[in-house]
Amino acid sequence: MSGSDFIKPPARNGVGPSCIGLPAGAWPTTLDFLTERFSAIPRDVWHQRMAQGDVVDEHGVQLAPHSAYQGHRRVYYYRAVPDEPRIPFDEVILFQDEQLIVVDKPHFLPVMPSGGYLAETVLVRLKQKLGIDTLVPVHRIDRDTAGLVMFSVQPETRAAYHALFSQRSVKKTYEAIAPWREGLALPMTRQSRIVEAGHFMLQHEVSGPPNTVTRIEVLQVQGGLARYQLQPVTGKRHQLRVHMAALGLPILGDGLYPTLTPEGQVDYEHPLQLLARRIEFVDPVSGQARQFESRRSLMSLA
Repeated sequence: MSGSDFIKPPARNGVGPSCIGLPAGAWPTTLDFLTERFSAIPRDVWHQRMAQGDVVDEHGVQLAPHSAYQGHRRVYYYRAVPDEPRIPFDEVILFQDEQLIVVDKPHFLPVMPSGGYLAETVLVRLKQKLGIDTLVPVHRIDRDTAGLVMFSVQPETRAAYHALFSQRSVKKTYEAIAPWREGLALPMTRQSRIVEAGHFMLQHEVSGPPNTVTRIEVLQVQGGLARYQLQPVTGKRHQLRVHMAALGLPILGDGLYPTLTPEGQVDYEHPLQLLARRIEFVDPVSGQARQFESRRSLMSLA
């Protein structure tokens, strides 16, 4: 069977379907497999999704609650987040051409659907606003972080833009507000090994060969706080937040480092003081030198 035989269902209201590959197994029905695989989702929810045509196979055939299980195929399903609250901040499009869209993201808005966020994400909002179903983020920043995010428009050139980040050909500059420590030698380059910390939300530094590198310098000092410029050479998850916390300089408003805030406690009045300020690279399609800068700002130290 060739790849052309596969049919990916279209997006609905800007929300594309999720996909799962079915392994070999003896489940009586696809409903039985999905109920076991996604144990946090009640069986009656999957039953309803199937009954209303929200679960289809790789050939576009709708799967009913009684459909027999068949391994070694892909299944697509549409999900919904009941009563998903509106995030009261808007993304801003800074640049758009046939290949790229660059967005200035606000704090608190996720880039991609995940967990309890679906429609209230930059990707889905852009698809609804622009009607471009092929959009895919080239890179991501944390939901808590504000600033620049790039999206690829054309599937044919997407790999070239992804390669910019995997090959470290993009210069990324962030700003952060954090405590000031007398005697800390700055500028400095922080190199360490960061791995998962035993909780799905957290990372931490451990001994071993470094897998992360961040250049840190101070831009402004006011009392016990400072404005820092952070330039990640690598792109490990939570890298900047972990490096600053490890230096005894936790970024203001950080609900993860050094202390994990309980889920669901969102404080719109005190956002994480971390901003993806600037990105610079040579466009792999046009050959042009590109530089984009966020128009957002962090808290004032004056």
